[in-house]
Amino acid sequence: MNPAFDTYIQSLAGRDVTVIGAGVSNSPLIRMLCSAGARVTVLDRNPALPREEWDALGVELRLGENYLDRVGGDVVFRTPGMRPDHPALDSARAGGSRVTSEMEEFFALCPCPIFGVTGSDGKTTTTSLIAEMLADGGRTVHLGGNIGTPLLTRAGEMSPLDACAVELSSFQLMDMTRSPHVAVITNLSPNHLDWHRDMDEYTAAKRRLLDFQTSDDFAVLNGDNLATAALRGRGRTKYFGGHTIHDGLIDGLLPISDIRLPGWYNVENVMAAMSAVRGTVSDEAILETVRNFVGVEHRNQWVATVGGVHYYNNSIGSSPARTVATLHAHVGRVLLIAGGRDKNVPFEEMARLLPDHVKVLLLIGEAASQIEAAARRVPSCPPIVRCEGLAEAVAQAHKLAAPGDTVLLSPACTAFDQYLNFEERGRHFVELVGALHRSE
Repeated sequence: MNPAFDTYIQSLAGRDVTVIGAGVSNSPLIRMLCSAGARVTVLDRNPALPREEWDALGVELRLGENYLDRVGGDVVFRTPGMRPDHPALDSARAGGSRVTSEMEEFFALCPCPIFGVTGSDGKTTTTSLIAEMLADGGRTVHLGGNIGTPLLTRAGEMSPLDACAVELSSFQLMDMTRSPHVAVITNLSPNHLDWHRDMDEYTAAKRRLLDFQTSDDFAVLNGDNLATAALRGRGRTKYFGGHTIHDGLIDGLLPISDIRLPGWYNVENVMAAMSAVRGTVSDEAILETVRNFVGVEHRNQWVATVGGVHYYNNSIGSSPARTVATLHAHVGRVLLIAGGRDKNVPFEEMARLLPDHVKVLLLIGEAASQIEAAARRVPSCPPIVRCEGLAEAVAQAHKLAAPGDTVLLSPACTAFDQYLNFEERGRHFVELVGALHRSE
């Protein structure tokens, strides 16, 4: 179905290919390389990585603390969490290796239009909306990228009539040399400054989504966000935002009242997705999607109502900006569970919202002291409860909440101090709330 992919697979036979990282997202890639006849070496920091499958496939494993010693081969696949300018990769390039990534290879081989989405907040919801709109419009859609599903291994089954909806992180974009046909940037605010050198580098990484577009391509940018409003695509550019709303209709088509997702930021996500697909699918398909779309797991997800108290899981809220947006989405003052590992992003803006939006602040994790310090500098700071972990925080919130209250998990930090990722943290919260519900 995809001759270019078939040629690519044939070119891998007998070649030395190194894959950095043996996590869930790279496992399909490793299997594909092995089936193509490549000699595969996998490097991973985890010395206890299960070996059975990789040994059976003939993969050479280099594990443990010195896993990045002597990185080389004909091709090296960089894992997104590894900086492109890492000395081990520079050494591999100097030795003649071609350093690439799963996403870079996919963009080169994808036979159908790519709708690429990045931004500080709203990426997953916007990408999911685009995928649903395209599917409701009759297209065969492949959803993936940073949203969790690798796409390169599926490129062989794609046809030019399909469409791809791809979420892209700044980590993935830093060394990309291709842009999607439709590039969407939802917004930009300080994020991942524990990984990027500064805000300028972070912004430049996001801007690469546009840098390689042609005059035939299309950019969709947030006109209400100062950072994205200053950008422009190389082809046609549309800015979504409040200026497109008249008489309660977005772009003269969609009543805002039809959007089932709470919060202005979700109105922006819908506007971004609409702008990206309008003209590709019918207006009827767009309306059908929006009226039926109720959200994505871990993104201000209603979990349960226990004793008249509403519990919401916004574990994706791993930056202060995400938590700020989610607080604005809730009416009244919530019991907020926050904390985790910080990204070197200040908490002052979030702290200024606390008196008006937070009834009780329950803090967990490594950044609890930093959040508390920022909160106590604000006049009329709400009561603060320090907890050992999420289980204690949920238990304390259950004791302190009154019927009609909302308990919101929106940590403003990453989960990596206590969990593998934000999904695991969110699932733990859902389990804890479920236990409360069963004990009623």
